[in-house]
Amino acid sequence: MKPWLRALRAVACGLAWVLAGAVVAQPVQATDDNGHLVQLKAPAQRVVALGPNLVELVFAVGAGERLVGVQRYSDFPAAALRLPIVGDALALNLEAIARLKPDLLLVWGSGVNARQQQRLAALGVPVFVSEITQVAHIADTLRRLGTLLAHRATAEATALQVQADWATLQQRFQGRRPVRVFYQLWHEPLMTVSRHHLIHEAITACGGVNVFADQAPLVPTVGWEAAVQANPEVVLTGSSRDEPARLQAWQRFPQVDAVRKQHLLVLDGPALSRMSPRFVAAAARLCEAIDTARH
Repeated sequence: MKPWLRALRAVACGLAWVLAGAVVAQPVQATDDNGHLVQLKAPAQRVVALGPNLVELVFAVGAGERLVGVQRYSDFPAAALRLPIVGDALALNLEAIARLKPDLLLVWGSGVNARQQQRLAALGVPVFVSEITQVAHIADTLRRLGTLLAHRATAEATALQVQADWATLQQRFQGRRPVRVFYQLWHEPLMTVSRHHLIHEAITACGGVNVFADQAPLVPTVGWEAAVQANPEVVLTGSSRDEPARLQAWQRFPQVDAVRKQHLLVLDGPALSRMSPRFVAAAARLCEAIDTARH
């Protein structure tokens, strides 16, 4: 190759890198679910995600390589298991987080208590708080993370797929006979979901009637007497591979329709309880479980 041509190519390559760097370094911003405008001088390169669902969302927009730290129980996709753990819902290791030198903290609003969030703010790192309570918010959050991580194209494609899959599910089950549903989040004390929870939206989309929808808390605790009186036709719970289903206590109440017909069913707990693209597929399985009570 002639020297002048080699030099020209070197200049062209250098210019391409400069231009690419200029694009990457452009400021980005997005409003989080607390209404706070998160502004970054450049797309985030080192992200700590404090919530298993947020880890899934970052991978879903194609930016998994930007994650440098995660909360305990972040086990999907498999690559998340190789990331440093910086705490759980009860306590965060702020020193470990600081050592990772993050340029963005993603925080699950109801998964990190207020005191811990205040301590995170003291680190001086931009914080994006996420609180997804509707399926529409999954797509919206994907788009906002795509902006902050400079992965807009992948984020948009994933968001559109979530919206399309959700619309298909709703169309499939609309108009079917209503079924009284009790979703058991925990067994002792007995805990369920109200209309403010994402799982309630799935129950409704499936033609189910959440028997404790009108409770004020996101995750209400209810007594067994009230649960039996509600007489659900199907009782559902989520479980992971290393966790028992814990539905045995219902067998004490043969007068409940769900017990009498043995409509006590176990679903994929992590997929259904995490506000990520996997939720829609898990909701489809929930619909099929509810459908068993119609036969």
